[in-house]
Amino acid sequence: MIIMINGAFGSGKTSTAQMLQPLIANSMIFDPEDIGLMTWKIAPKEVRHTHEQTDDFQDMELWKTLTVNVAGEVKKKYQKHFIVPMTLYKEENFNYIYNGFKELDKELYHFCLIASEDTIYNRLVKRGDKVGGWSFQRISTSVEAFRSEIYQEHLITDHLKTTEIVDIIIKRLNNNYG
Repeated sequence: MIIMINGAFGSGKTSTAQMLQPLIANSMIFDPEDIGLMTWKIAPKEVRHTHEQTDDFQDMELWKTLTVNVAGEVKKKYQKHFIVPMTLYKEENFNYIYNGFKELDKELYHFCLIASEDTIYNRLVKRGDKVGGWSFQRISTSVEAFRSEIYQEHLITDHLKTTEIVDIIIKRLNNNYG
């Protein structure tokens, strides 16, 4: 089983994944951000293609292919269910990774944590992100992108605690395979 937890920066993905993981037997958190940071390190800006020379590793094609390939190798080696917290608001990247994960495990779930721009802004401030920094610069773009139907299942989280989000996810999982 692979459970993707998508949403804007500050939507609660990591907190949700960390709270969900102990509740899913034989599971682990698989974070594509770790692969992104590695990709930056092994392919510094000066060696990347022009269109990849941005401040977002998701602009590197190598990142999305490595994400799926590494997931496949880790899944094959350790036989664990994955909980994947990741902001995937670029449709091409989402489709590539979603379809790649679907080939790895037919039991794939996707939850997109949705919140208003004000809620996201306040959450980023609360967690200590620098106002005006990288995460703040992506609020409007990601909130708008996640309105798309391709990012189903939407969970509106403006007034939910992390425990409530986890409860909703567990109920959805139990309804499908419980």
